[in-house]
Amino acid sequence: MESVSFLLHIIGTAALGFYLILPFIVGGTQKLSLGAQEGAVSTIHVANRFAQYGLVLQLLTGGYMMSKGNYSVAWMIIVTVLLLAMFAIGGIMSKPLKNALAGIREKREVKAETAKLRTFSLLLALLLLVMIYFMVFPLYK
Repeated sequence: MESVSFLLHIIGTAALGFYLILPFIVGGTQKLSLGAQEGAVSTIHVANRFAQYGLVLQLLTGGYMMSKGNYSVAWMIIVTVLLLAMFAIGGIMSKPLKNALAGIREKREVKAETAKLRTFSLLLALLLLVMIYFMVFPLYK
């Protein structure tokens, strides 16, 4: 069961890889035409939902593996808080994505939504990098 859980955990990690490239994608959308912006924002919205499913997979498999391991309480708290922060920011990001998509379709300015998306994408990338650090260097008792 542990090897299956680890495999699913790695698959969930692959789904979260989107958050590492997201700041670069969001940064490049301003230079695109309106039709291309609509496609890019729509794709980001779908990929964000996919990454949210990856976070659920991380929560379930990571929680199982955490219960079987010998980790310090501080490490478990840090990792759980990081995961919950990623859940929250990924969920909050869906509203500016929807607003940007609606604005592009109505041919109005979406700079405010794009600025929010840039901030959220940078936060998600940073949180994921910190999470990777704690996964590579866990704190044992």
